[in-house]
Amino acid sequence: MEKYVVEPLIFYSKMTTDKMHIIKSSKKEVQAKLNEYAEKGYKLVSTDSTNFGMALYIYLYFEKI
Repeated sequence: MEKYVVEPLIFYSKMTTDKMHIIKSSKKEVQAKLNEYAEKGYKLVSTDSTNFGMALYIYLYFEKI
């Protein structure tokens, strides 16, 4: 039987001229979550994201068989 986990991550925007600042600053944290779940035997099966105000919400969906 499969086991599913959703891992939400929240990143906040700041005033800057660099439109890629969230991608640059969040890369390490997202990679750390991917590594953490991979070590537990999960695989990433889907992602989703949305924004609200100054925040970016990223959802990582993992599956373990």
